[in-house]
Amino acid sequence: MKENNLQGVIHLNQWLGKYRLIEEVYLGKRTVVYRGVVEENQDSRPVVLKWLHQEYPTFNDLLQFRNQYAIAKNLKIRGIVRPYSLETYRNSYILIMEDFGGISLQNYVKTNNLSLLEILEIATQLATILQELHRDRVIHKDIKPANILIHPSTKEVKIIDFSIASLLPRETQEIQNPNQLEGTLAYISPEQTGRMNRGIDYRSDFYSLGITFYELLTGELPFQSNDPMELVHCHLAKPAPEVHKINPQIPFILAKIVKKLIAKNAEDRYQSAFGLKEDLENCLTQLQKTGKIAKFAIAKRDICDRFLISEKLYGREKEVEKLLAAFARISSGTTEMILVAGFSGIGKTAVVNEVHKPIVRQRGYFIKGKFDQFNRNIPFSAFVQAFRDLMGQLLTESDAQIQQWKNKILAAVGENGQVIIDVIPELEKILGEQPPAVELSGTAAQNRFNLLLQKFTKVFTSKEHPLVMFLDDLQWADAASLKLIQVLIADTDHLLLIGAYRDNEVNPAWLAIDVAKVFG
Repeated sequence: MKENNLQGVIHLNQWLGKYRLIEEVYLGKRTVVYRGVVEENQDSRPVVLKWLHQEYPTFNDLLQFRNQYAIAKNLKIRGIVRPYSLETYRNSYILIMEDFGGISLQNYVKTNNLSLLEILEIATQLATILQELHRDRVIHKDIKPANILIHPSTKEVKIIDFSIASLLPRETQEIQNPNQLEGTLAYISPEQTGRMNRGIDYRSDFYSLGITFYELLTGELPFQSNDPMELVHCHLAKPAPEVHKINPQIPFILAKIVKKLIAKNAEDRYQSAFGLKEDLENCLTQLQKTGKIAKFAIAKRDICDRFLISEKLYGREKEVEKLLAAFARISSGTTEMILVAGFSGIGKTAVVNEVHKPIVRQRGYFIKGKFDQFNRNIPFSAFVQAFRDLMGQLLTESDAQIQQWKNKILAAVGENGQVIIDVIPELEKILGEQPPAVELSGTAAQNRFNLLLQKFTKVFTSKEHPLVMFLDDLQWADAASLKLIQVLIADTDHLLLIGAYRDNEVNPAWLAIDVAKVFG
C-alpha cells in the first residue's frame, strides 16, 4: 500500500493508500478536502476525501468525524453527498465520499451572478432536501453556503457536513463562549447560542437556511461584526434589515418568506419544510410564467407534522419584566437580590433564564449553582459550583483575555491564590501553579476564606462585565452562604443575585434578608 504523511505537505497525484489525490478542494484550520480517484480491481472512480488537519486530533474532533459518517450513511436522500466509507489512518480518519462534480455555493456565487430564477431553483431544492432530512428526524445544525454544493452545469444542489447533526428531537445548548459554539456564528440560530431559553429542534435549520437565502438575495449577511458576542446579540435581539429594502429588485413576497424563516422565536418560523417548499414553488412558477411574483398569503400549507409543546412563557410577563429591570439597574452600578419563589417544577428556572438576552448585550456573565439538601454541611457549595461554571467560560476566551483575568484575580487575592484553587480547581488553569498559602486554623482560616471569596467575586463584577449569579434551591443554603450573600449585597457593585427557593419548605430565617420577591 502506498502511504504518505497525511499531515505534511500534500502534492497532486500523491497516494493515500489506494486513493490518488487529484485536486485540492478545501484547506482549513481543522479539515482538508481533496478530490481523488480510487483504483481497485483495474477499475477507477472519482471520490472526495476529507480528513482532519491535526496530527493528533482531539477526542471531540474524532467524535464529530464519526458522527457525520454514521448519520449520513443511513440516509437514502438524493440531496446529500453520500459517504462511501470511514477509514482509519494513523491517528485519525479519512472520510471517503461520492464526487458528483459539485463546488461549494460559497465559491460558486463569487464567480457567478445568480439570477432571481436561479436563486429560487436553488432554494426550492434546499427546501426539498430539508423536508427529507426532517422526515428522517435529522437536524443538520450547520446550514450555510459552504456546506451546500452545486453542480456548475446541472445546477443540482446537495448538502454536506453532518459533523454536528443530531438525531435527537430536541437538544438543550448550555451557555458557552461564542467561539466554542457548535455551528457557524454568522448563520447560527438564536436557540443554538444557549442564551435563548429555548431548546434546539428541526426549526433551527430554517433560521440558518433563511440567513443563507438572505445572503443569496442581497449579497450580504444580515448581521456583520468582528465581535462574536455582538453577533450573538444580533441573532437574539436585533431585527434584520428587510431584504427588499436592501435590494429593491427583490419581490416583497420573497422578503416576507425570508423574514419568516429568520424569526427569533422558532414558533414564528415555518413549521414544516413542506410549507416552505410550497411557497417557494409558487414563487418559482409565477416567475417562470409571468416574469414577476404577485403577492399571496404565505404559509397557507405550512402544517407541522409532529407534536410540539411550545417553550414560550405564558403569564409571566410581569415577573420577567422585573428581572430585566433589575439587570438594567445593576448594569448601571447597583447590586440587587431577587428571590423567585414557588413549588418544585412550577417554572422558576425558566423565568430566570429569560435574563440571558440582556446579559449578552451588556457583555455580562451568567453563572449558576445549586444547593443540595444532603450536603448542607459543605459551606458555599452553590457558590463553588457557580464559579467553576464561570472558570469554564473564561477558559474559552482568547489568551489575551485570560491573561487579563489572571492579572485581575492575582491583584485581588494576592499570595492566597491557592486557597481559592483548593475549592475551584479550574482556577489553576488560569493562574498557573500558586505557592502554598500560610496555614491557619479554626476561625482564622474561615475568616480568610470568606474575605478571599468576597474579593474574588468582585473581580467579575464591573461595568464592562456585570455578573448575574443564580443560586437554586436556596432553602437548603448553609449559614456561611447566607452570610456571604448579605456581605455581597452590601459591598459589591454590578451584581445581580437571583435566588430560587421552594416557599413551602422555607425557613423563617429568610425574613432577615432584604430582598424583593418576584412571584409566590
